[in-house]
Amino acid sequence: MNLENFLATKKTSIREALELIGKNNHGVIMIQDENDVVISLATEGDIRRKLIDGVSLDDPVTICANETFIWADLKTPREMLLKQLDQRIRIIPILDKAKKLKSIVSRDFFPVLEEEPTYARARSPVRISFGGGGSDLTDYFAGESGAVINTTVSIYSHSLLKKRKDNKIIIHSRDLNESLVAPDLKSAIQGNGKMGLFKSLLKAIHPDFGFELFVNSDFPPGSGLGGSAVVASAVLGCFNQFRQDKWDHHEIAELAFQAERLYLGISGGWQDQYATVFGGFNFMEFKFDQNVVNPLRIHPDTLVELEESLILCDTGITHNSGEILSDQCENLQQDIMRKRVQSSVELTYKMRNYLLRGRLLEFGKCIDEGWNIKRQLSSKISDSHFDRIYDGAIKSGAIGGKLLGAGGGGFFLFYAPPFQKYQVMDYLTSQGLNIKNFNFELEGLRAWTAREHRTLMETTAK
Repeated sequence: MNLENFLATKKTSIREALELIGKNNHGVIMIQDENDVVISLATEGDIRRKLIDGVSLDDPVTICANETFIWADLKTPREMLLKQLDQRIRIIPILDKAKKLKSIVSRDFFPVLEEEPTYARARSPVRISFGGGGSDLTDYFAGESGAVINTTVSIYSHSLLKKRKDNKIIIHSRDLNESLVAPDLKSAIQGNGKMGLFKSLLKAIHPDFGFELFVNSDFPPGSGLGGSAVVASAVLGCFNQFRQDKWDHHEIAELAFQAERLYLGISGGWQDQYATVFGGFNFMEFKFDQNVVNPLRIHPDTLVELEESLILCDTGITHNSGEILSDQCENLQQDIMRKRVQSSVELTYKMRNYLLRGRLLEFGKCIDEGWNIKRQLSSKISDSHFDRIYDGAIKSGAIGGKLLGAGGGGFFLFYAPPFQKYQVMDYLTSQGLNIKNFNFELEGLRAWTAREHRTLMETTAK
């Protein structure tokens, strides 16, 4: 739309104004002063009435103009403009702060909403595994079937991503207190170091744009909560928001596994990636030809009672899950170790059935039985310090418990009956463990986009 066809001056004649109206085809003309400020508006009807009253075509159009007219500024909501047009208003001039014409809105011409800069956010929850750990290792289920039971809880990794107009890549990890700055993707993925997980993710994603990424988590590294998979899931969730052909849950979990296990070379199983992406209570079965995630329909009363019966506590000792799981994989070459894992898998099926039927006391006992099997899989899973804490918790009233993840540190999880829970908590606190409150998180990875202008504060350059 040519705005010049809508503008006249104080010297413009009625004849000239009618010619402009013929060109703009909107039946209106605006008069501006010597500073290009719109001061009045005349419609074709206004001009016709003046001509009937006897004015000449050579008279200035200002004698036909109205200084009181409806207009809008650049920040006027579209909703208000639509309502005004719905009240039989034919045209609305859009003026800037100086009252200069910037655009025209009419029933026949309403500007299309342009795409605005957006950013992506994602958060992904950690998992707590109740049983079957070790059977999700490829070295195990390449021969036998594996099975685990787990759920996600309200402890998250958070990711924030915005595109850049250049190829520069900037990643800030608050968890590691490190940043990666590179001129392009090729430079960014070189080497490993502390930012190795992010470099492996970039290798798997291969983004074709520059960006700035911020990552922070509610848990420390080496916590036994599947943290690296959770971070990877949150990052992948952000990048997925900028894809036209979005990855599904299985593809995101597989990309996270690819980055962590293949590119970064950290030993581990498959459950962490599926758990954080899918979320909720799941019974997962692992076979070499296919992994299956079975969501569990558990009665709400059972869920809330189980939630109140569990105690999650931080030992304050980090672990190297890759080292522990590498040792476990080597031990799986022994028949006796494979039989122990198979016993754990069989126990996991019992746990699933107990949970579905609401038999939580038996479920808690199975956690204890599973822990006693698990700590026989590697000498690195537990030691005298953790055994002493565990035995003390049992004596204080806990029914069962375990070190989460690979073991060797991180978080303890205990199941305690209602009237013994507080004395178990008192004991754990006396041993220097930090109790972590949580709720079950029934959703997994969540990712979304937001428009920058709706959330970012305006800043003034200094």
